[in-house]
Amino acid sequence: MDIKDNDPVSSSSSSLIHETATIHPQAIVEPGAKISANVEVGPWSFIGSDVEIGEGTKIMSHVVLKGPSKIGKHNTIFQFSSVGEDCQDKKYAGELTHLEIGDHNTIREGCTIHRGTIQDNSITKIGNNNLFMAYVHVAHDCVIGNDCIFANNATLAGHVHVADNAILGGGSMVHQFCKVGVHSMSAGGSIILRDVPAFVMASGQSASVHGLNTEGLKRRGFSPEQLAELKRAYKVIYRKGLNLKDALVQLDNDFDKSDIVSTFVDSIKNSNRGIIR
Repeated sequence: MDIKDNDPVSSSSSSLIHETATIHPQAIVEPGAKISANVEVGPWSFIGSDVEIGEGTKIMSHVVLKGPSKIGKHNTIFQFSSVGEDCQDKKYAGELTHLEIGDHNTIREGCTIHRGTIQDNSITKIGNNNLFMAYVHVAHDCVIGNDCIFANNATLAGHVHVADNAILGGGSMVHQFCKVGVHSMSAGGSIILRDVPAFVMASGQSASVHGLNTEGLKRRGFSPEQLAELKRAYKVIYRKGLNLKDALVQLDNDFDKSDIVSTFVDSIKNSNRGIIR
């Protein structure tokens, strides 16, 4: 990349911008930003001084990246997204907090992703291969796994944890400190006020459970035997009329705890806010 004296990026140290990166002349890259090989930055985008962008990532036009933020390889961030901004928590007073994003994520138009707070672990963390559709909001201290899908306008409050392969429908809202389990799915417009166990489908305002995400599990390679065992465990929790404590005792006594059942049970036992029922 050729940096001329009158280019907006000219104040950056050339040693921090790889020679194969493509920075549009109308982009602003502050001194200290680290931009790896084959990164593309579009016009009118802003890259802060404490932002690190991994190889092959594409930043479209009108994107704001602030930090400290570390963005991995081969991500695509679309126009008008704000990534790594100060959080909206009133307790936040400018402390040093972080955002970390993995590889191969797609962040569509108008998404907002905020850094963490010192009241938690000082970091918002996103894994790999996630799809954030337009206008998704990820608040401070959220932790998101891999291969998740967030449909348009899905909103995570602070401290939410979303496990691998979860799907949140358009307009879903998740209350702070909730956990969304692995391979779970919420319908569009759901308001999630308690934890969503692994593998279940949630819907409603406020959300309740509407069966297992069976079709999704089939697509992801779970066997008929695994699904049959999971259905048996699901019925103990949701169909036998037992209180949660007694249901978990029955699962402990009557099941051999295959991997899929163990994951389901652990997502319930590890709940802090209580599960949707």
